[in-house]
Amino acid sequence: MINVDQTSKERAERLFGSREIEAFEVGTTRGLQKIHEYLFGELYDFAGQIRKKDISKGGFRFASCLYLKESLQKIDKMPESTFEQIVAKYVEMNIAHPFMEGNGRSMRIWLDLILKKNLMQCVDWIKIDKADYLNAMQRSPVNDLEIRELLRAALTNKIDDREVFMKGVEQSYYYEEVDFYKQ
Repeated sequence: MINVDQTSKERAERLFGSREIEAFEVGTTRGLQKIHEYLFGELYDFAGQIRKKDISKGGFRFASCLYLKESLQKIDKMPESTFEQIVAKYVEMNIAHPFMEGNGRSMRIWLDLILKKNLMQCVDWIKIDKADYLNAMQRSPVNDLEIRELLRAALTNKIDDREVFMKGVEQSYYYEEVDFYKQ
């Protein structure tokens, strides 16, 4: 049986410096779809496809599939000239959550590509605590200040540093793991 997380993580690690990543549209839904398809192709039959069902997580309902196409068109048109604009776009894409599974892992790469293209920076994800990130993202639909400042504190200009990218992939997959606490 194929381990989806391990296989998609290996694919994410192969992305750095690849021709595929250079061909992705940056900051668009289409580019995000290509990232998702690259990571999850042959693992999910819906890889790269916009969902057609409503989904929720932890009591939060993501954008209704009835309005998803329109929402994604609006997100595509959002500006990305400043850090604040880029984070706002990232938050809106997270609210849209366009795929049935694999949104976070795909969107963190998508965010880094936008930051790299427009600001010559990326997030050093290893500097961001999992609980802090997840809590900030959960609150971001109301106000993005917390996630914006968390990301800002982890920005680096090491956009071509393979080690930063690899640690970022590792951290991104760690964010998706379920925590089990002893009671």
